[in-house]
Amino acid sequence: MRVEAPQSGAVAGVIRKIRVLLDSIKFEHTIFALPFAYLGAALAARASYGWPGWGPLIWVTLAMAGARTVAMAVNRLADASMDALNPRTANRALPQRLLKPAEMALFALAAGGLMVFSAAQLNPLCLALTPVAAIFLVGYSYTKRFTWLCHFMLGLTDGIAPIGGWLAINPTISAANLIPPLLLGLAVAAWVGGFDLIYSCQDIAFDKAHGLKSIPARFGPERALQISEIMHGASVGLLAAVGGMLGLAWPFWIAVGCAAWLLIWEHRLVHPDDFSKLDVAFFNMNGYLAVSVFVFTLAAVIMD
Repeated sequence: MRVEAPQSGAVAGVIRKIRVLLDSIKFEHTIFALPFAYLGAALAARASYGWPGWGPLIWVTLAMAGARTVAMAVNRLADASMDALNPRTANRALPQRLLKPAEMALFALAAGGLMVFSAAQLNPLCLALTPVAAIFLVGYSYTKRFTWLCHFMLGLTDGIAPIGGWLAINPTISAANLIPPLLLGLAVAAWVGGFDLIYSCQDIAFDKAHGLKSIPARFGPERALQISEIMHGASVGLLAAVGGMLGLAWPFWIAVGCAAWLLIWEHRLVHPDDFSKLDVAFFNMNGYLAVSVFVFTLAAVIMD
């Protein structure tokens, strides 16, 4: 027993550390992006080769998990000093010294390795595009230091998901093959950028006090919510354009309707002078949107 106790303690310590790492990057929020990667893959399969088998989908999943982990780990490292000053974020792992910066950096490197390795298992184009993805994944965390367009950078970063899913299944380079995933990527970009505008409204005072850039801090919460509404309307319109271009069956249009309804509901939960329901609007509505759009679109693909 005396020999095994230290080993058990070490294993328990590693497990606790992994839990803190996963909680720090909110790993469960991968649900926001992963369904759209699957969506891109499903639509590419419909437009070209048919069911690709489980192998590519597994590598898409691992690549997406690695990519999002890189983005969030770098974000936590980049914002650690500011997080310590912000009452909303001061309890995060790095400010609380539950993790060392070196541990978070090592976690980011491991996740980046997983992303690159997974892309290499898909096809040469996906591997060749990983440096482009890395620029967005790493760079978006720093944009709020010099431009209030940072919300659009975050949107474009998440918009890579459906494009990557599409190219994982059909890496053909042609206008006909690239326009649908680009429109889908822009739909996701407008959706994510729009809800990031809402989420950023809770940090207006902090951003102004510390010289951070954001649309809410620059133009105020009322204007920020108006811009968010426009972006979300554009997102629904772009989804409809994809469905029309690909001639998708009726379940896809239920997906478009669900997206529109959930986004309208999301905006009804927040007001320029009341963000008490922001967590419901941010986490619940967007999780429901991502899953419902994928499920109904997958039904449309299966029906064809």
